[in-house]
Amino acid sequence: MDPASVSASASGDPMAECPPAAAAAEGSDAMDCGGGGRSNARVAGVLRGFLAVQQRRAEAYSTLRRGFSEYMANGGELAFQQLCASVTAEFNDCSKQVLEMVALLSTPEICRGDLANLLKDVQAHEKEKLHLTARIQVLKKAGRPSERLVNHADCRSSNMAQHVCVHVKEITEAAGTEDAEADAEYDGALKEAIQGVQEAVTSINEHMEEVRYEIDALGAEIIGNNLAEVEEAFPDTLLIK
Repeated sequence: MDPASVSASASGDPMAECPPAAAAAEGSDAMDCGGGGRSNARVAGVLRGFLAVQQRRAEAYSTLRRGFSEYMANGGELAFQQLCASVTAEFNDCSKQVLEMVALLSTPEICRGDLANLLKDVQAHEKEKLHLTARIQVLKKAGRPSERLVNHADCRSSNMAQHVCVHVKEITEAAGTEDAEADAEYDGALKEAIQGVQEAVTSINEHMEEVRYEIDALGAEIIGNNLAEVEEAFPDTLLIK
């Protein structure tokens, strides 16, 4: 399995190359509904569960990076394929859980379409991040055109003294320009993919901060409601004397 296979599988597309998470279903903007059926504690629980899923994703990325580094250093195609399969399964499960959270937040009982859209935005960025991570690994696996190892399997030779290498070509200015252009194209593609991952990570982190802020706000509201209920039931209990 190539590195891009994780990207294709985890996004729900046919597997094409090893290392996104499945894209969330399209939805409407924040729902216009009252808070009568909204359970703040339940919403906070869903968001905490989302943070836990994001932690699992981060750990899966760490596993994938370590595995790819080891693969590039020592080889081991089969072991890397097995790692890709394991990471794909983890990303797929994370995406499935988030989609379930999106659906739950969109129900009339909870009615938090704004938060559902927030989670869907994270899903989209996660998909892009994983796709580009796969792209980076594919490029690094191939290497710069001018530095790629030569395979002599198709060369003609009865012995080393009579070796006829099919890779030997006349060194000309045109050939040098062609090699330089291929390297420049490779470097540009790798730089673009790395920058795309960085942008996706920045957007994900910003959304994660919004989720944490919402959890804190919900917690404060829950505490305030609880105190109000106690004060209503026992009006003299909270009096400061």
